[in-house]
Amino acid sequence: MTSAALPLRPEARTAFLRFLAVGVLNTAFGYGVYAAGVLAGLPAQAALALQFLLGALWNYRLHARLVFAVRGWGRLPAYVGAYLLIWALNALALRGLLAAGTGPLAAQALVLPATVILSWGLIGRVMGFHAAGGRS
Repeated sequence: MTSAALPLRPEARTAFLRFLAVGVLNTAFGYGVYAAGVLAGLPAQAALALQFLLGALWNYRLHARLVFAVRGWGRLPAYVGAYLLIWALNALALRGLLAAGTGPLAAQALVLPATVILSWGLIGRVMGFHAAGGRS
């Protein structure tokens, strides 16, 4: 990506690229848990709840250490709050796609891009990072 394609300050650009790289790991973990739940016979919403429960701590530690240089667990409650909001919006979008006849695996895959963008904004704020200007 060029600077023009990603109009952020250098610190923010680096953090965003790390966020995307960690996001690949988090997404693989979360989608794997979700898919395993669906394939094991769980309803899509139950599989999403399972993914949330298992993913919250995993994702927090990776974001804290590898993206935002946050030590400890002090921001975990706010992180879980942001994560709950992201999960709720994801669940609503998933419900809509399922109601429209989209299969559960494809529906969640379609929701992922918007979830990533929302996550960058909310989780970055919770972790003390403002996308346009860097660390707060």
